[in-house]
Amino acid sequence: MPVSGPLYATLDALKASMKITDTDRDTLLTTNLNAASRYIERATGRRFWLDPTPVPRILNPRRRLVPDVEGTRLLVDDIGDVEGLVVESGRAPNWSTITGQMEPEPSDAPEKGEPFSSLLYVGGAYPIGLGLRIRVTARWGYPAVPDEIEQATLIQASRLFKRKDSPEGVAGSAEWGVMRLSRTDPDVYALIEHHILPGFA
Repeated sequence: MPVSGPLYATLDALKASMKITDTDRDTLLTTNLNAASRYIERATGRRFWLDPTPVPRILNPRRRLVPDVEGTRLLVDDIGDVEGLVVESGRAPNWSTITGQMEPEPSDAPEKGEPFSSLLYVGGAYPIGLGLRIRVTARWGYPAVPDEIEQATLIQASRLFKRKDSPEGVAGSAEWGVMRLSRTDPDVYALIEHHILPGFA
């Protein structure tokens, strides 16, 4: 089964939450977990896994620079680990390492289990000459899957699994009769809301 990223919850956790003990439906459940994980990425605009090694990304600095009394702040995508961080300016194939002190921010991100979202050039400014780009090499993504993302994945995967019994978007029971299923689970949204990037809400 093609998977474009890691699963944000385990098959065992999903089966336990649904009180499933057999292995007959493991393939379908794993498919649901993958679909739920990718759905959460699309809904939040970010991914919650970490590159195993540093990866270079080329950024256009013009809309990412924020002047500050302490220097200049470069807004970046989620950086989960700054080991191996390299910041360069120029254009391919000519890159020059930017000298100066880079402070990943927010400084308390590791304690919160969150990624860094900007790089402060202390006491200096990033070059923004015509056509210049900034190349940042880092381990992108989240340092670890947040608990609320794992729970949202389990809820969404369970919902997808049960959807096979309601192909027209309705479900029924002897107690409640026929009910129409909503498109967005409010519990999933409540769990992922904090992680949604601006513009993805």
